[in-house]
Amino acid sequence: MPILNKNKIAIFDSGVGGLTVFEKLKKLVPEGDYIYFGDTANMPYGAKTPRQLLELTVNAFDFFEQQGAAYVVMACNTTSAVVYDKIKDRYPFKIYPIIQSVASCLPKVDKLGVFATQATVDSGAWSRHTGVPTVEIACPEWVKMVEGANVDLDNIQSKLNQMLAHNPDKIVLGCTHYPYLMPVLTKFAPADIFIDPSACFAEFIAADLGQVSGGGSEKFYVSADEQTFVCAAEMFYRVKAVSRISLPNHRQLDG
Repeated sequence: MPILNKNKIAIFDSGVGGLTVFEKLKKLVPEGDYIYFGDTANMPYGAKTPRQLLELTVNAFDFFEQQGAAYVVMACNTTSAVVYDKIKDRYPFKIYPIIQSVASCLPKVDKLGVFATQATVDSGAWSRHTGVPTVEIACPEWVKMVEGANVDLDNIQSKLNQMLAHNPDKIVLGCTHYPYLMPVLTKFAPADIFIDPSACFAEFIAADLGQVSGGGSEKFYVSADEQTFVCAAEMFYRVKAVSRISLPNHRQLDG
């Protein structure tokens, strides 16, 4: 079994969305040694079946284990919603799932709105973990908008109008890609109605990690389209170099 490096923190997402978490966590825990993997070859995750999501997550987590990560951040809402309970006891490292971690630190409201992927909405995870009446609306096109830097204003306004018709007190951007769309969303609604969970998530992880004394290194990996990832990442974090890796299915799954 690979030896875990207590300073090594891995971050998992389907693409650039997890950088919203990484950027904030890096500021709070600057001495961590970070590994970021964006599964761009299989993005978007929101349209995948639970079986596919489990297989993709296992492949990524096997890679993190080989790299000696002591902590793995599930920055992907979809896998946190669908896969976490099935995978949480498979590995020796500690796993931080975004939905389950963030649910406890959301502001108290009477009604919550959530924009998320189709798989996350189908799971009902946000409603289940917050215990608050929740309106969940799937925005399957938004991930590709962010990854491709090609925004459809009509689509975003239509989804937002649909949500606002339910009069939520706050709206959670329940996919780490969605905060990239804040400049557009705030054209049609006040900024203070939206919640970017990445800030609360990063603070939760940093408080739990405590002292980390690595070298502050960062390595970025994708499964396809390195240049597209770098260009899309420019919206939030300057990625200096990224490597493409192919992750075989290492482990026989149950069922």
